[in-house]
Amino acid sequence: MLSINKIMCNLSSYLTLFIILLFTGCSQTDMKEFQNNTPKLDLFEFFAGETIAYGIFEDRFGNLKRQFRVNINGKIDNQILTLDEDFLYDDGEQAKRIWKIEKKIDNNQKIIYEGQADDVEGKASGSISGNALNWSYDIYLNIKGNDIKVHFNDWIYKQSEDLAINRAYVSKFGINIGSVTLVFLRGKTANKIGPLNLKNW
Repeated sequence: MLSINKIMCNLSSYLTLFIILLFTGCSQTDMKEFQNNTPKLDLFEFFAGETIAYGIFEDRFGNLKRQFRVNINGKIDNQILTLDEDFLYDDGEQAKRIWKIEKKIDNNQKIIYEGQADDVEGKASGSISGNALNWSYDIYLNIKGNDIKVHFNDWIYKQSEDLAINRAYVSKFGINIGSVTLVFLRGKTANKIGPLNLKNW
């Protein structure tokens, strides 16, 4: 027979898991909230040319796990935005990702974006309202030598003509495991700082 302490421990574990799932499932944001926000975001316009970014990854408890910087080159050809991204992490790791992003108009005349990259399973998809983009996708991250598939709920908020903030919530099996925060700089602002040194941290 199970002891009272073991039963209570199991109940506590199940209750904690239930609360995590409850809050994860209910954190939906209505895109209409952003429709009057300015400056308006156009993904193609913002990322055309050279962009630099500084970013961090935090676990679900808010502990800083990694820092990184990115040089991004954006080109538009045949209505496709190609983002060539080069990363340097604070532990010396280097990485590359190439996005192919397409802008479409749905049946309700709403602008939607679809993107593909080698480490993204299927397509990223989402839309813009006002100054905000929200899209989601499943991506493989290399964690301690293993490729782990996680889900990104990804938000970009344009703050000025040359600056946007990116906040991505990372989950596995519907449970939050961390978040990524980036600051994107473009135009004259990026030209004063970049391109960033990606050889040494």
